[in-house]
Formats: sequence, C-alpha cells, structure tokens
Amino acid sequence: MDLRIFTEPQQGADYDTLLAVAKATENLGFNAFFRSDHYLTMGGDGLPGPTDAWITLAGLARETSRIRLGTLMTAGTFRLPGVLAIQVAQVDAMSGGRVEFGLGAGWFEAEHTAYGIPFPKEKIGRLAEQLAVITGLWATPVGKTFDFEGEFYQLKDSPALPKPAQAKVPVLIGGMGAKRTPELAARYADEFNVPFASIEDSARQIGRVRDAVRAAGRPADSMVYSNALVVCVGRDDAEVARRAAAIGREVAELKENGLAGSPAEVVEKIGRYAEQGATRFYLQTLDLGDLDHLELIAAQVKPQLG
Repeated sequence: MDLRIFTEPQQGADYDTLLAVAKATENLGFNAFFRSDHYLTMGGDGLPGPTDAWITLAGLARETSRIRLGTLMTAGTFRLPGVLAIQVAQVDAMSGGRVEFGLGAGWFEAEHTAYGIPFPKEKIGRLAEQLAVITGLWATPVGKTFDFEGEFYQLKDSPALPKPAQAKVPVLIGGMGAKRTPELAARYADEFNVPFASIEDSARQIGRVRDAVRAAGRPADSMVYSNALVVCVGRDDAEVARRAAAIGREVAELKENGLAGSPAEVVEKIGRYAEQGATRFYLQTLDLGDLDHLELIAAQVKPQLG
C-alpha cells in the first residue's frame, strides 16, 4: 500500500514548515509529499500567508532525495499551460525525476478575486486543452516543434522545451464528475484520485473511471486509483481528541468522513477503501507542526499495510 503525505499550506504554513514535513515524510519511509495549490485560506487567518505550489516543490526538489513530489491538484486557472509545462519540467529535472503532476480545473472563486486572477466560466473545456498542450509539449521529440489550435489556447512552432527528466511524468486527474472527468482521466491520466469521499461514493467513482478507461481502449488496471482523506490518529482516545481539536474538527465526524481513531481503526478503514480498488492513499495532514503524528502513522499504521 502506497501511503503519501498531503498538506494544505494555504491554511497556514511557511516554506520552512513545509520543508520540515517533507523531510519527516522522507525520513519516516512514506513514498511522497504532496501539497494543494491554493492562494487563500478556507477558515482561520492563514498566517503567514500562502506559498506557491511549484516554487515550494522546486525548493523541496533540492532538499530531498527519495520521495515523490506533486500537487493535488494544480489549479488550471492559475497558469497558462505552456508556462506550466516549463515549470513542471524544470522542477522534475531539479528533483532528478521525482515529480508527479496533478491538474484540476480550479474551483475556489474567492482566491481568484483576492489576487486578481481571472476566473473563467468554462473550466472543464479549458482543462481538456491544458492537458493536451502540456502532455503534447512534453511528448514532442527534441528538434521537433509543437502546434496546437484550440478554443482557448493556441501554440505555433513551439520548440517544446525543456523536457522533464522522466520519460513520462505521471499525470493525476481527480474529482467526482460522472462523465467528463472520467473521460479526461482515461485519455490523459496515469492516476485517478477520489477526494474526500465515502467508501460507497469512492466505489461508484472508481467504477465510472474503470469503465471510461476500458472504453478508451486501455486496460482498466493501467490506471492507479487513489483516495485523499484527512487523517487523525492517536494512541488512545484522548490523543485522537486532542488532534481533532487542534484542526477544529469533531472525532465522530472525522471517523465518519476520514481516517481517524486508533492505528487499528485506521488500518481497518483503509482496508475497506482498498477493497474498492484504491492502492494509494493521500493522508491529508492538517496540523503541520505535529510531526509526532507522522511518526505514529509510520510506526503503527504503515507496517500493517505492507
């Protein structure tokens, strides 16, 4: 089972905090460090303010050596696809080929208003073109050029440089859309992520994506299926309650909607998600100052999952 640490820095974290979490992620044997791509807090003061996802990952690329690095998800509304292709390729090279690229349509209108970023009405169509442009640029052989004529983006005689270090940067798509999202994933993605969903809803969405992958002429198991879930683990009830309170959540709600409780409870629930097809879990860690939490998961949850 692939366990990954997933952070939400817009809630309040500077680069040094994220570096400490990323180094703990690596030292404790987790497989990857991922972060969200947001510029505005969703509750609380968000101090000291937002950090940019790809600038952060560029720094971490030089200060880690093993873990995979990526986004759940890069907001398609924040960057032009040609610029984003250059940024991700550069960070991949800086990391020695450890980047995984999650791309989403963007959804949080308030952060766009707060920082003067246009918020288009048509986002899924733009996302489809962004995926086509970015993967097309990366796949263009050196010495050849790339052209694209879309409704939203046009490229002419692009040298399609630089190239990522990896021959194929893994692409992640996620969400709960019933039709267009699975179709985009089947066409472009190596991994499909189900965000913050129940076991039943996860099973339904994974089923839709598997059907779309088969319809696209791919084996259904050529896609990695993953879940992102908030995590709150304690050695006893008091520790679980303390950690829940620290992130402003109720224990009962976390047990219902996330991975919460004792190590045994969390292992059992991960197993039930895995029965629906998930082989990778992004553990959303909200209290980034609580590195003991990661140590507990590494010591008492991870070994039980193989």
